[in-house]
Amino acid sequence: MEERLQKILSSRGVASRRAAEGYLTAGRVTVNGVTAALGDKADPNRDVILVDGLPLPVAGEGTYIMLHKPRGYVTTCADEQGRKTVLELVEGCGANVWPVGRLDLNSEGLLLLTNDGALTQRLTHPSHEVEKEYHVTAAGDIQTALPVLAGEMTLDGQRLRPAAVRVLADGKLSVTIHEGKNRQVRRMCQMAGLTVKRLVRVREGSLHLGALKPGCWRPLTAEEISQLQGVEQGGKS
Repeated sequence: MEERLQKILSSRGVASRRAAEGYLTAGRVTVNGVTAALGDKADPNRDVILVDGLPLPVAGEGTYIMLHKPRGYVTTCADEQGRKTVLELVEGCGANVWPVGRLDLNSEGLLLLTNDGALTQRLTHPSHEVEKEYHVTAAGDIQTALPVLAGEMTLDGQRLRPAAVRVLADGKLSVTIHEGKNRQVRRMCQMAGLTVKRLVRVREGSLHLGALKPGCWRPLTAEEISQLQGVEQGGKS
């Protein structure tokens, strides 16, 4: 059922109705990717409502899903270019979920989706530095690149925490980072003289991709949810 957005934001604990009106006036609220205006209505069970780019806190029981994102899908709730989104792969989950963080169009692997706004903010906030491990297939001089990737690097004017890097096979590396900046691993590899051929996220915090096949998803176990809500909300994993 459609309701005024300020009422929805208030009922989800985002802000008082008066403060929510200010959010709308300031253009901080979007509905299905379109900036909302004061007086607009939406259905929180049908529409994707974001405040400052973040989803609303969950109402009722949370849904937690691990997806093996394949290439060719964007990690957004809606795409203005009409590209396929990861939400198309989880339509049968029975809840209005959103992706936690991003994987670019040509990257693959573990992607968490949920309708728990509080958990989303904890896992994506830079201060928590949740580890993310990637398996990287790359062309170039791996041995020369290793000390560069594992050393001090700077992206967008920010000094990165040293990555954990190890060789898995000829031309294949494991790279573990903490920040999760836009296209971070690809940009790090480029700075180290490598060309990324394939990039797969295999772990995020305590979650492991395991044998989940591309395009498939599964609900998280109670233990996995507990770990995300408990241990990892306190900081580095």
